[in-house]
Amino acid sequence: MYEGEHDERRDDGARHGGRDSGRDGGRQGGDRARTGAAGPADVRPLDGFTVGVTAARRAEELGALLERRGAQVVHAPALRIVPLPDDAELLAATKDLIGRAPDVVIATTAIGFRGWIEAAEGWGLGAALLDRLGAVELLARGPKVKGAIRAAGLTETWSPASESLAEVLERLLEEGVHGRRVVIQLHGEPLPGFVESLRAGGAEVVGVPVYRWMPPADIGPVDRLLDAAVTRGLDAITFTSAPAATSLLRRAEERGMRDELLHALRHDVLPACVGPVTALPLEAHEVTTYQPERFRLGPLVQLLCQELPHRTRPLTVAGRRLELRGQAVLVDGDLRPVPPAGMALLRALARRPGWVVSRADLLRALPGTGRDEHAVETAMTRLRSALGTPKLIQTVVKRGYRLALDPRVGGKYGDG
Repeated sequence: MYEGEHDERRDDGARHGGRDSGRDGGRQGGDRARTGAAGPADVRPLDGFTVGVTAARRAEELGALLERRGAQVVHAPALRIVPLPDDAELLAATKDLIGRAPDVVIATTAIGFRGWIEAAEGWGLGAALLDRLGAVELLARGPKVKGAIRAAGLTETWSPASESLAEVLERLLEEGVHGRRVVIQLHGEPLPGFVESLRAGGAEVVGVPVYRWMPPADIGPVDRLLDAAVTRGLDAITFTSAPAATSLLRRAEERGMRDELLHALRHDVLPACVGPVTALPLEAHEVTTYQPERFRLGPLVQLLCQELPHRTRPLTVAGRRLELRGQAVLVDGDLRPVPPAGMALLRALARRPGWVVSRADLLRALPGTGRDEHAVETAMTRLRSALGTPKLIQTVVKRGYRLALDPRVGGKYGDG
């Protein structure tokens, strides 16, 4: 399946790949995805969670959707879109299309189609291009592309109900493409499977490159996102295009941390992709991704609202209900932000609730290196203060610490 870039996406529903490791697998995106996980009415579904956004376009919109549901958002565009109004390749492709009529033209994105028309107008070729497009079979991948086509005074011949290039490909192959000339407006990333299938069917395929993906002008935010991912400062990363995923992996490799990133994505940091094509670079590295049923921003956010809360495990500790949420803790429904070091200690204690965890083991759980056991005591003091209830964590003299698990609810204490 081919889902284009994310400027075509809005709607409900969710689907995902399966999940291994110790995490709480996946669930279908029904009503829970729309209402959030069960919990106190004043707690939003993403309160306490931190989500990385790698999008180049509509990043602010995606970030706002996440923040309205409580998430902390780390913006790090993994690429940038460079328009090509002066590009010789685009000019040559436009002149060739005007001079030699194709049989079919496929418009894949609204921004790309508009950019093509605007570039042609800048070269004095706008009217000629519109005349040519009005005389051929013009296919539109989705509703926004249809809107751009009609805004230009044209009418599309057909558009797939699925908004997928896979359906466009199926239609063309059923019609037969042998000897036909097919022009496709590219949307910043190659479409090898699509193009190769048409060529295998005997078509001449011409790509029209309207803009290109390039590395971000400022690599700093991407590096900070990578650092946060490998130290588990992120709970999820969203991807809305395959080039963004590829760019992030490439930067991780340049910094010598690709394996660390992949391990985080496989086990702790949820990789949420807007669709199957976006997911391909990650799944090529055996990262199982989560995807909404409809390849749009809204369902992508709903998917996170469903999945992230269900990765938490409530505990009854010293008569209080605790729920660890990313970088915060719900204590009896009250959200308590916790510093990263304190959160690392709390997670180490929660892995074996009620069991003693030694200072040495807790020291290893702290982020960073070069610390001594005094760092554990300092972080523990701050953790207790953040939780607002010191008795939640018991000090076991000369041995370490443990959660004051209620044995009537959480089981018996262990010796660790």
